[in-house]
Amino acid sequence: MRRPGAPFIGTLYFIVIAVFLYIPIFILVVFSFNDSVILVFPYKGFTLRWYGELLKAKELLKAVGNSLLIGIVSSTVSTLLGTMAAVGISRFRFVGRELFLAVASLPLVIPYVVLGVALLVFFGMVGVSLSLWTVGIGHVVISIPYVLLIVASRLAGFPPNLEEAAMDLGATYWQTLSRVTVPICAPAVAAAFLTSFTTSFDEFAVSFFLVGRESTLPIYLYSQLRFPSRLPLIVTLAAVVMVSSMGVLALAESLRRKT
Repeated sequence: MRRPGAPFIGTLYFIVIAVFLYIPIFILVVFSFNDSVILVFPYKGFTLRWYGELLKAKELLKAVGNSLLIGIVSSTVSTLLGTMAAVGISRFRFVGRELFLAVASLPLVIPYVVLGVALLVFFGMVGVSLSLWTVGIGHVVISIPYVLLIVASRLAGFPPNLEEAAMDLGATYWQTLSRVTVPICAPAVAAAFLTSFTTSFDEFAVSFFLVGRESTLPIYLYSQLRFPSRLPLIVTLAAVVMVSSMGVLALAESLRRKT
């Protein structure tokens, strides 16, 4: 039996949570148009100067390029590996299946700082120099569980007899996988890729330990916080990144809902 006032309480709870989450982002966007290096109210005036300054900062653009490169490459690799793992777990029963699933999900519960230190020690032991490649490997490690869970949830949503029917009609397993399974899971795979890309693009802790001499966007933002005169530029860039990330996540969620 539904209690009186329950819909109102639920709506109020949702509004409070939404305000708590999105007010800081809204403030970032507001101050990105503030014509002052001091981020306080009252507003000093409206300006687009900081957005123009973003295009002139060569080091910043290089960091953005590094983050985009790492995000695209690591998301592609993690989507491929995570999709293969999801198919294996969902369609096959093998010895050690539960152990494999538990190990694959560990990056979801291990703090990224601990994971970054562990990867730093590992690369030091095997003699691998820190670079953007090591950052990409770290991002693949933390993105695979997201891909695995998203794609596996879609595979659990349609019956395996579709694949069996395709193979009964003469298709091989790989033909069935490419012509039946993958097309049906395509929205989930796309959502997993976008989720992995957003995770990689915004990741700081793992990148901080593995980046070497190069710089990614989150690390560049952190390094610029020491200079008060650069703060408006950092706020503007943060506003752009946050709005873009929200757009990518909204797209990923819409694709996931189609699965």
